Amino acid sequence: MTIRLTVGQAVVRFLTHQWTERDGTEQRLIPGIFGIFGHGNVAGLGQALLQVAAHDESDLPYYLARNEQAMVHASAAYAKTRNRLQTLACTASIGPGSTNMVTGAALATTNRLPVLLLPSDIFATRAASPVLQELEDPRSYDVSVNDTLKPVSRFWDRINRPEQLPSALLAAVRVLTDPAETGAVTLCLPQDVQAEAFDWPEELFERRVWHVRRPVPEPAALTRAVATIRGAQRPLIVAGGGAVYSEAAIALVELAEATGIPVADTHAGKGAIPWDHPQAVGGVGSTGTPVANRLARDADVVIGVGTRYSDFTTASRTQFANPDVTFVNLNVAPFDSAKHSAVSVVADAREGLTALTEALAPWCVDREYVTSYQQHRDAWNRDVDAAFHLGHEPRPAQTEVLGALHDLLDPRDVIVQAAGSLPGDLQLLWRASDPKSYNVEYAYSCMGYEIAGGLGTKMADPEREVFVLVGDGSYLMMAQEIATAVAEGIKLNIVLIQNHGFASIGALSDAVGSQRFGTSYRLRNPNTGLLDGANLPIDLAANAASLGADVIRTRTIEEFRVAVAKARDSARTTVVEIETDPLAPVPSSDSWWDVPVAETSALASTQAARAAYEKGKAAQRGYLVPAPHNPRNDRTNEKRDER
Repeated sequence: MTIRLTVGQAVVRFLTHQWTERDGTEQRLIPGIFGIFGHGNVAGLGQALLQVAAHDESDLPYYLARNEQAMVHASAAYAKTRNRLQTLACTASIGPGSTNMVTGAALATTNRLPVLLLPSDIFATRAASPVLQELEDPRSYDVSVNDTLKPVSRFWDRINRPEQLPSALLAAVRVLTDPAETGAVTLCLPQDVQAEAFDWPEELFERRVWHVRRPVPEPAALTRAVATIRGAQRPLIVAGGGAVYSEAAIALVELAEATGIPVADTHAGKGAIPWDHPQAVGGVGSTGTPVANRLARDADVVIGVGTRYSDFTTASRTQFANPDVTFVNLNVAPFDSAKHSAVSVVADAREGLTALTEALAPWCVDREYVTSYQQHRDAWNRDVDAAFHLGHEPRPAQTEVLGALHDLLDPRDVIVQAAGSLPGDLQLLWRASDPKSYNVEYAYSCMGYEIAGGLGTKMADPEREVFVLVGDGSYLMMAQEIATAVAEGIKLNIVLIQNHGFASIGALSDAVGSQRFGTSYRLRNPNTGLLDGANLPIDLAANAASLGADVIRTRTIEEFRVAVAKARDSARTTVVEIETDPLAPVPSSDSWWDVPVAETSALASTQAARAAYEKGKAAQRGYLVPAPHNPRNDRTNEKRDER
């Protein structure tokens, strides 16, 4: 039996029947679709979505976004909150609408988050070529701007004929539901093909359940990992996003408690172990805590759990300084598991941690090691309390804003952030008690993710209060989804931190000897010819109000506390604005990050920065460790010597 539908109608019907299952729980893979309609998709997917809504054929709600990049960010945040078991689809028109999704696709793939992109494409028939917004590449008529999505997609296909659709749809969902392969998935849909009718087999639209695997460790790999860990004197666990996505928090705590091994975390892994747990030592790396970084420098075995080892985690490969350090990497993705010449354990994080706990028993670290790092941790917590209540004047420090939020928020409330100085302060200072209370996108660190990411987070878990932390720089790049939140009645709490420029890049500019050049929002000074005049006369709070949000302006931390409490109790999206001092002190992470400094310069500031850079660079290493001893190699060498 066949069903006659357009390609657009077939895509919509197919998506409504795809489900995921893990641990016995089934849920819709694609419970909704974001979009902005144009001439590329209004008659295809647009008509199909209207038809299913008007005839109550299926439940695939459509959400009108204001920016194509933002809707991909929102979908990625949705997938992150749902532990990669659900995501949203995104449709855009041809040309600029589709290329606007490239940055969002890169963010999703870099973060290993599933997102389905349905960009419209030029006419497959080429009957009217070149059409409006067509690139018209003279080298090949088969190229369109959607080819820019290839390198940032885990799967990419163009549907030039209806017959190609079934295999492409099945391949797309296979990748979306594979925890080791997932990321952005792109199906390009030419605008004429979207509207073309075809007789589809009924089987294409049957209910399909995609079982999300939990691979267990290979016995031999587990044996090697256990032997390595048992030989450690100063081991350290680094918990990454995989520990959260696999819902391995309990298993992680059980391993830490059974062995006494301290647990550091990455941005994606924060909350996998509660901040006040005896084995929790906070963030590791360039913006990590001094406690975790001291342990990392001395660690002889580093156990990475679901981490991709970004340069911030490794402090640009200077953090794990022990010359004899060995890595044991537990990861569902072989690519990540093999990093740093590791003892590789390819497995689901929860299953791997459980197996390690059982196999290691009754081994544990020396009590002196535990006592030492817990004493350092207790001292650090006092430093955090001081930073949270700094009393900086005349404008408060950003750390005081975080302190006020920490005092006021419920442990289940979610912090959403992505770029600027806030991620560094958050990894250093924030105290997460819940695996889903911390959504800081720091793989692609994309300015503009914040409000869109908050929207997707709230859509994925409406029972939690979501607090978006956004600086003026990121706000100016992408604030439009405030209007989407208002239109959908999705309540967000947005903390808008005004510091008149780029705080983190300003500090980085200082560090590399560039004297904060071009990092402040200033008027052009006619006397100097530079952007060093008065502050720009912009009113971001008024802008937020114009997009439909309630706005509360604050100047002091006391006013801020009152405003945050009011926003939390409100049913409407509320923006709380506060101005902070970008030069206020922040505790040191005692770490380094590789940002090259000009090798030659006429500026004394740059010369000094270059000297400091070369000193830091000298500690960089490749983490190449000796291969494990194999007796067979000895016999082979003996035979060679005999010859």
